[in-house]
Amino acid sequence: MANPDRLTGLDSSFLHLERDSAHMHVAACAIIRGAAPAYHELVAAIVSRLHLVPRYRQRLAFVPLDQGRPVWVDDPHFKPTYHVRHTALPRPGGEDELKRLAGRVFSQALDRAKPLWELWLVEGLEDERFALLSKTHHALVDGVSGVDIATVLFDASPEPMPVAPPEQEWLPRPLPSDAQLLADALLERATVPGEIVRGVRATLRGPRHVASRLGESLVGVGAMAWAGMNPAPPSPFNVKIGPHRRFTWVRGDLAQFKAIKNALGGTVNDVVLAVVAGALGRYMRLHGENTDELVLKAMVPVSVRADVEQGALGNRVSAMWAPLPVGLSDPVQRLLRIRREMDGIKDSGQAVGAQLLTQLSGFAPPTIVAQAARLQSRQRFFNVVVTNVPGPQFPLYVLGRELDALFPLVPLAKNTALGIAIMSYNGQLNFGLTGDYDALRDIETLAEELRSSIEELADIASAPTAEVQVLPGLTVSSPAAGADS
Repeated sequence: MANPDRLTGLDSSFLHLERDSAHMHVAACAIIRGAAPAYHELVAAIVSRLHLVPRYRQRLAFVPLDQGRPVWVDDPHFKPTYHVRHTALPRPGGEDELKRLAGRVFSQALDRAKPLWELWLVEGLEDERFALLSKTHHALVDGVSGVDIATVLFDASPEPMPVAPPEQEWLPRPLPSDAQLLADALLERATVPGEIVRGVRATLRGPRHVASRLGESLVGVGAMAWAGMNPAPPSPFNVKIGPHRRFTWVRGDLAQFKAIKNALGGTVNDVVLAVVAGALGRYMRLHGENTDELVLKAMVPVSVRADVEQGALGNRVSAMWAPLPVGLSDPVQRLLRIRREMDGIKDSGQAVGAQLLTQLSGFAPPTIVAQAARLQSRQRFFNVVVTNVPGPQFPLYVLGRELDALFPLVPLAKNTALGIAIMSYNGQLNFGLTGDYDALRDIETLAEELRSSIEELADIASAPTAEVQVLPGLTVSSPAAGADS
């Protein structure tokens, strides 16, 4: 059987993508109400729950000669005080100072010789608040499983929930030798594929089911290949990036996005893409870019994590290419086009095809996977990443203090100077904007355009007029207030 501590092909690809200036950690800035806890109090709280997420005490061990994917091993030198950092904001301690600090923290790559995470306690935030900056390598966790871990480390009530202590004190397992790592990898390569095939046959009952699933997957692969044949158009967001980052955010109201969706049709994700396209178009025109009939391409990660996998570490994510018609200045026309094209993309099975390809990467020799990942990072299949992660719709607490807001970060791939991550939490729908420090010097301008794009569509959706002409012969009607979401 495969080593359960070995990285999957997809997890391993995030290590190969991390070259030069492309840091592959996901991150978030959490703002919390109340006085900051003492540093030792926070460290103790985290240590008391680390047995719930044992990966956080493990580091990578690499197979000699690249003959296998890395494995997670216990770190015999694990020190929680290395991973939990402590700092404070300069005066006046506003959100601008917090954004600059977050940009600097998120600019630093994680040390691969240690467990791949950090948590920063930030004091000095105005209005009796403090912040937590979290960083976790993408090889360890994707956005959706990261949310699950947050709900483990946080509390769902002001009174901290009691956590059962581990049955025994944690003691690191002995580190495997290079010879053992190499032997295990070669043995798995020779024996595990047959076990996987037998497992798939046991899962898919009946030849008709097998044929149907195979047909769906092949159609999806074809759709994904066809979508990727056309490279993304040139844009100011596709330039060489450096190691430094700017980070900012835009606060949003989930109820407002649902109201737009109810009034004008589509899904909340369609509305998100529409306001992002509107903001990018405004920003490009402000900088003298010609956007006539221009459609940018967004890479939209899609979770394929089953309900039974909630809370499991590792990546269970696929992707779709989504259109961003930045040349359409009319917000309703823009939303309708995105809605129509996203419906077609979903029907084409792109996400299914991407999932199959990531599963097949587990069979490929690691050196081939590494080269494929590097090749992909140099291509221009997309202009920007837009990822929307559903978060818990109830308040979370840290040592009795309520989590006020959460702003996510998506890493920047090579030649991609902008990433937009969206996360819902307790009625909010907040946008985290990550930009290359030099390529997006005015990232706050882009944030303002995003706010304007949201308000523009919200005003139209809440207008008393009953109908809005969107295309010849097609209309959308604004339903009465309070429509079901």
